[in-house]
Amino acid sequence: MVKANSYNNQIDKTVLLEQQTVLVKRIAYHLLARLPASVQVDDLIQSGMIGLFEAANNFDNTKGASFETFAGIRIRGAMLDEMRRGDWTPRSVHKNSRMISEAIKNLEAQFGRDVSDIEVAEKLDISLNDYHHILSEVSTGKILGIEDLGVNEDAIKLCDDSLGDDPYQSIEHNAFKKGLAVCIKSLPEREALVLSLYYDEELNLREIGQVLDVSESRVSQIHSQAMHRLKGRMQSWQS
Repeated sequence: MVKANSYNNQIDKTVLLEQQTVLVKRIAYHLLARLPASVQVDDLIQSGMIGLFEAANNFDNTKGASFETFAGIRIRGAMLDEMRRGDWTPRSVHKNSRMISEAIKNLEAQFGRDVSDIEVAEKLDISLNDYHHILSEVSTGKILGIEDLGVNEDAIKLCDDSLGDDPYQSIEHNAFKKGLAVCIKSLPEREALVLSLYYDEELNLREIGQVLDVSESRVSQIHSQAMHRLKGRMQSWQS
């Protein structure tokens, strides 16, 4: 375990490099499966190391959170920020992502239940194969994750220490967590399981495919549809 300096609560960076580089690499490979082939894992690792040092500079061990949990958020955030700054996502991918979210939201409002792949494809007036292709394209062409629901990923982590000093933010933080938990539980069983395995168990898409006995590309499609469904249901939290 990494210990904070008793004088200034800063992490010893030599110890940090020795003990936490593995964490950076694990997060990089975890994200890589959802990124275009043009993204190099070394670029993710480089960005992640910057996030790791930022975490070391800002970590306060008196707040109760473990450094690994705290750093994991900052590392992943630094990687995502760097990828987004690259602006490599085609406009068509953003357009298709919005189109899918709107279709799912409107259909669920109309029917009052979960809607199937076939129903969404019919709403979009495309074939089921074309819909699955778009889901896969969106999943690998646009980083769509919990942080894209309209709040920073820190909002769903128990270790976001900055919320403790602001009563309003703390209330909002807790309300969002409860709302998100309710929405995830309301997802179709397979979609909820994929999100749990990816975000909670931190399995990659190939490993999830082995658990579900489906292809990696099918897992990518399920993940993409689950996130679009969540995005519609959590729309009130988006700015």
